[in-house]
Amino acid sequence: MIGLDTNILVRYFAKDDPKQTPLAVSLMKSLTPAEPGWVGFPVLIEVVFVMTRVYRVDRSRLTRILDTLLASRDIVVEQANIVRAALQFFRLGNADFPDCLISASARAAGCTKTVTFDRIAARDAAMQLLE
Repeated sequence: MIGLDTNILVRYFAKDDPKQTPLAVSLMKSLTPAEPGWVGFPVLIEVVFVMTRVYRVDRSRLTRILDTLLASRDIVVEQANIVRAALQFFRLGNADFPDCLISASARAAGCTKTVTFDRIAARDAAMQLLE
């Protein structure tokens, strides 16, 4: 298994750098189920941040990016079942993906609730507003 850093995935999805993009694409194409790439939670959160803040990717495109990672047989996403649950929250509401991942992770860990001051996360990511 090969760990993939944020910048590899950003170059792969953004295709914005004439030197690094071909290298990232080549690496991604070289991955196989026998020798997959591994994507951890911090990388997912950074990819979401960079793609939305720097490249202004909308929710629809971001959902497709995350779906692509989850659907690939050549990529192992850390605790993919939790990421899928987070993606479901993300699809259905307006909460940020990291908030959705926080909520889904807490549920998977057995938490009875996740408290927040973020009204959107409380409404759309199944958190409880602390007032």
